Amino acid sequence: MHVGRQTWLFKNKPVIISTGTVVGPDEGEGPLADTFDYVHEDLDMQEKSWEKAERKLLEQATQAAVQKSTIQENQINYFVGGDLMNQIISNTFAARKMGLPYIGVFGACSTSMESLAIASLLVDTGNAEYVMAGTCSHNCTAEKQFRYPTEYGSQKPPYAQFTVTGAGAAIVAATGDGPRVIAATIGKIMDFGLTDPFNMGAAMAPAAVDTIQAHLADLNRTPSDYDLIVTGDLASVGLPIARDLFKENGLSLEGTVFNDCGLMVFDLETQAVQAGGSGCGCSAVVTYGHILQRMQKGELKRVMIAATGALLSPLSYQQGESIPCIAHAVTLEMEG
Repeated sequence: MHVGRQTWLFKNKPVIISTGTVVGPDEGEGPLADTFDYVHEDLDMQEKSWEKAERKLLEQATQAAVQKSTIQENQINYFVGGDLMNQIISNTFAARKMGLPYIGVFGACSTSMESLAIASLLVDTGNAEYVMAGTCSHNCTAEKQFRYPTEYGSQKPPYAQFTVTGAGAAIVAATGDGPRVIAATIGKIMDFGLTDPFNMGAAMAPAAVDTIQAHLADLNRTPSDYDLIVTGDLASVGLPIARDLFKENGLSLEGTVFNDCGLMVFDLETQAVQAGGSGCGCSAVVTYGHILQRMQKGELKRVMIAATGALLSPLSYQQGESIPCIAHAVTLEMEG
């Protein structure tokens, strides 16, 4: 049901019964390496193009999610997914291979929680029994499309972010064992006039703050009601900005309760990833791997993930447009 201004409260509490996570070599050298289902040693993954490699990531993540579940792929009613590529081709082509009814969505790096929210809504309202949500990104495809091909060897400013090479998929069901999806807040477009396509953390921070505050207000909760609140892709530049904005609004999010997937997936001290991770695969692999595993171990009971997205296109920033941003938040709870 709808509560507050922009939040869905799921009365039947859909459950994430299975997940799959597949990453590239850099993510495999990060601190969360042992939480992923499969780590590729090479970025090309024995494919002829970066785009085909990205599609392979998602195909493998969806396969892992099915294999780890107790259902067959043909029992899944819908597949909901998206990515950063023009016309979300990674998901579209992966869905073509799966042969499932498909709902393509685009929220840039916020797509992981956008797709999970829609999947959960379908299940909660009784319009589906099983829905898969999946997203992916690849460092080389994103650089090629939005900035410069990696083969060009261009230097990046220190505030730039490093697109995660990875894919995450989750199967949401009406019944079963696992973390339950309690609520989702659909974000609003926020645009503070930034035009630098490298400075996404700063551009996205206001959207993250706006959605998190709306989520808390709509559900009549405070940050202390959560064991963990994570943003998707603010990294080392955007997260401090978000903290400052929260303080200005009279809300303090400090310490270990507030973190960012882009900071968790890499070790900024030892890995050359500039300000930290980003991409559709960033919050997907951290959530469906590391965070859900901690929940299943009983280390976390209630978690909010606010995935953030910069909704620019190559054409828009070439024409000098500012960067509209959005964040979608989902609350997960582990019962018992």
